[in-house]
Amino acid sequence: MRPLLLLLLASLSAFAQPFSAGIKAGVPLTDFVDAAGNGVFNYKSPTQRYIVGGVAELRLPFGLGVEFDALYRRLHYTGSGNLVDVLTTIDGTAGNWEFPLLLKYRFPAPVVRPFVDAGVAWDTLTGVKETISSLSATPNALTGSNLIKNTTMGFVVGAGVDIHAVFLHISPEIRFTRWNSAQIGDASGLLHSNLNQAEFLVGFTF
Repeated sequence: MRPLLLLLLASLSAFAQPFSAGIKAGVPLTDFVDAAGNGVFNYKSPTQRYIVGGVAELRLPFGLGVEFDALYRRLHYTGSGNLVDVLTTIDGTAGNWEFPLLLKYRFPAPVVRPFVDAGVAWDTLTGVKETISSLSATPNALTGSNLIKNTTMGFVVGAGVDIHAVFLHISPEIRFTRWNSAQIGDASGLLHSNLNQAEFLVGFTF
């Protein structure tokens, strides 16, 4: 009778908690912006070393789940060279929000469960700002002169493992996203946002 009661309580607990939430953090494996130079004008984009945000998941039967993330990183690029025989420097910054919506499948296992996920993502830039300085003019702030569009959409695939440690789920994952269109780019083609994005992420959910 007692084992049956414990089994019933465990089943009710699992049924009562189909929703989990927590934080997700990681590092980009590809640069958000591809920057190059032609000897006349040169762009650089420092590697952004962190991604951080929140994660929520609805757990479904048969190892399935629906996950939604809100991930943030900073974007920064610089440029310098001659534009129309004037020495010019450009400093651009923005906040980058990524919102993946994923269908997840966990393979059966007692503690460490491999999983795969796939879905769609939306990406939006906030606070886009460029400061352009030249020898013939005072610095001035522009609202994203290299901005093509604030928001784009893409398709996501990923794989990882879900480690269940008592009440905590730790989920390292490698994720790949293919964006439909670039959000940043200049007329010369030396600067443009990368359509292919890879990330290493670790989720901590309760």
